[in-house]
Amino acid sequence: MNEQSIKWQNALTKILNLKYPIVQAPMFGVTTPEMVAAASNVGSLGSLSLGDLPAAKCVELIRATKRFTDNPFAVNLFLNPLPEQNESLRLQYLRTKEFLQLLSDQHQLNVKYPEYEEIKLTDYHDQIEAILAEDCKIVSFTFGLLDAASIDLLKMNGTVLIGTATSIEEAIVLEEAGINIICVQGIEAGGHRGSFIGEKIPEIGGLSLLAQVHDKVNVPLIYAGGIYNAKTLLAVRLLGAQGFQIGSLLLGSVESALLEFEKCKLRNASEKDIVLTKSFSGRNARGLKNIFTHLLDNSEHILPYPYQNKITGPLRAAAKLQQNPEFLSIWTGQSKSTYSSDSTADIILRLIEETENYMIME
Repeated sequence: MNEQSIKWQNALTKILNLKYPIVQAPMFGVTTPEMVAAASNVGSLGSLSLGDLPAAKCVELIRATKRFTDNPFAVNLFLNPLPEQNESLRLQYLRTKEFLQLLSDQHQLNVKYPEYEEIKLTDYHDQIEAILAEDCKIVSFTFGLLDAASIDLLKMNGTVLIGTATSIEEAIVLEEAGINIICVQGIEAGGHRGSFIGEKIPEIGGLSLLAQVHDKVNVPLIYAGGIYNAKTLLAVRLLGAQGFQIGSLLLGSVESALLEFEKCKLRNASEKDIVLTKSFSGRNARGLKNIFTHLLDNSEHILPYPYQNKITGPLRAAAKLQQNPEFLSIWTGQSKSTYSSDSTADIILRLIEETENYMIME
């Protein structure tokens, strides 16, 4: 083993059986089985985003990923609390549906929005049954904390658990619940905030958060938010991260599910085009602003998650079909990358090589 490889090894690589402690972010709607496998095949950790998909679809994607790799990969779940179904929510849904129908008609988007009664919500316990049946050994999650029975069940199966924290309090709660690894998500990160304590998202910057979480908990930490080159990776390493999650860096890759017009939109965007918005899903997420984010974030037509996410799904599908980025959620972090069109493997290996060159100079 060469000097550089030795420096990559730490508690996290041992727990996850990795060569490199780099984690491909689980980006729902972007991640593909091919991306996950490509990341895992170079010795890093691929992450398959299952979101709130039905159990049968989870099984399909897990099996597809296994066809491309024999190496470890994580599966990622959304643990969002479900809002109470009542008459008030139903009426709000109807008002939002009417608003969105008018909006899509005005912009020549042919959209059929689901009725309130047609919305299907996924119980993550069904997903866990599927994950256990498929013998997945690494499970990450966001928007919440697994219940104690599920934690025990997964650990009995030898599963490593990775929880997401956006505050010191959340990190402490995860450690006390027996979670093996914590992913510290800075506010700079692209996509959805993984917050699960309190109604308001923590506004603490990622580097400050990482340093403080490192002082408060003893489990290995993965850092997510703003890593886009060797210097940013080594900066968070110095602050206590043992794992380095990259997402935006891979958005333009060959294996990304984004279409070319979406990748082009990202490459042409500037930092002032990147905002936090609840417009598409009902939860804060960081991505490109557009007509839809402007209109919705200044309106009363944002339903609680996941209802907003469900009702805007057909709109996003129609916009994608017409290649209209003004009604699409294109997530990305604050650290704008070049959104390379190379393969996921080449992008990760280039980051590793660049980092090793800095290691030699240490």
